[in-house]
Amino acid sequence: MPVREFILALLHETLEATDSTLECAELADDTVLLNSGLDSLGFAILVARLEEELGFDPFVEMYEAVYPTTFGEFVAIYENRRERN
Repeated sequence: MPVREFILALLHETLEATDSTLECAELADDTVLLNSGLDSLGFAILVARLEEELGFDPFVEMYEAVYPTTFGEFVAIYENRRERN
């Protein structure tokens, strides 16, 4: 499964698990993460689930901290890390 689809699936599961609602009709690359419906705890849960399923946390591995602001930037971080292996 492509990383983008996997992230979307886990994001929707996390929204449901945290009783949150997607705040936009559809997540696009330019969707601001703060408008996704997840709060900081929700994102922490999502990143932890992604690490559990993918076997890595790209944010821990970074030399310089990067804080994605859009869904596209968030996905790109995971795609770039996966491509390195």
